[in-house]
Amino acid sequence: MGSIREFMEKHYLHFNARETLDAARAYERHLDSGGKMLVSLAGAMSTGELGISLSQMIRADKVHAISCTGANLEEDVFNLLGHAEYEVIPNWRALSAAEELALYERGMNRVTDTCIPEDIMRHLESALVSRWKEACEQGARKFASEYLFDILGSGELEEHYQGRPEHAWLLAALEKGIPVYSPGWEDSTTGNMFAAAVLTGRVPHHQCCRTGTEQFAHLIEWYLAQTDGLSDTPSVGFFQIGGGIAGDFAICAVPSIIQDMQREVPFWGYFCQISDAEVSYGGYSGAVPNEKITWGKLAVDTPKFLIKSDATIVTPLIFGYLLNE
Repeated sequence: MGSIREFMEKHYLHFNARETLDAARAYERHLDSGGKMLVSLAGAMSTGELGISLSQMIRADKVHAISCTGANLEEDVFNLLGHAEYEVIPNWRALSAAEELALYERGMNRVTDTCIPEDIMRHLESALVSRWKEACEQGARKFASEYLFDILGSGELEEHYQGRPEHAWLLAALEKGIPVYSPGWEDSTTGNMFAAAVLTGRVPHHQCCRTGTEQFAHLIEWYLAQTDGLSDTPSVGFFQIGGGIAGDFAICAVPSIIQDMQREVPFWGYFCQISDAEVSYGGYSGAVPNEKITWGKLAVDTPKFLIKSDATIVTPLIFGYLLNE
């Protein structure tokens, strides 16, 4: 038995701690019963190096699909390419506007306490632009994640790796062949680069990147493939890190199948959200799980957990529990 598991089972008895342990146990029961799990990533979890544990979860067949923001998609690769050049600023709350400007002028883009060097972003941009251009010329159309898979799979950037490849969750996803969706990809550095490349003529047109609705249709097909004719196993589970578009995009697959396609399909078979967002008027990120019953996303008896805490602390603990670390 791993030490993380022993620690949690001894100490995590009440409040958010108990919810965390219960969520980990239910996740394990879901997998043991033959269920699959989709993980959604909001915020900047890749820059927070969640890939250290997420990559292990993927390789251990405990994660079967990812829905993430464009930032999380690209920042896993940024970290792989530029890890040694990143700068951590422990006193980030105390930075003055002048100090922030100094970081900008050095090309250091800050994400909370971590600065990403812009030249690393430009390095990846050059590889992406060549692939986007080639796809346009060939009439090919791919998801944003597939272009990164192509680059990583080619090995062309391996000599530039500064991070540990075993900690890159996107590499793990490529190895295991799991789908990676990035709704709202245009709200990311590489999405911005793509639009600028089209406007400046480096890429002929926008059509080489498949749309968000095409991603959604692919997700629906994936969900149906995991659930059709499998009544003896639980339906796909949903492990949501943060909130936002990465979570709501993916979880809407079920109500769309039932309500829009008029097709019977089981609700999500497990749900857990880790978030520090407060319940607000109309907000999704802080909404309690039971609200999702009214939208046809979860059933009354779906195991549901809402852990009100920092995902960078809680998620590695749950993953460590599941991996018996």
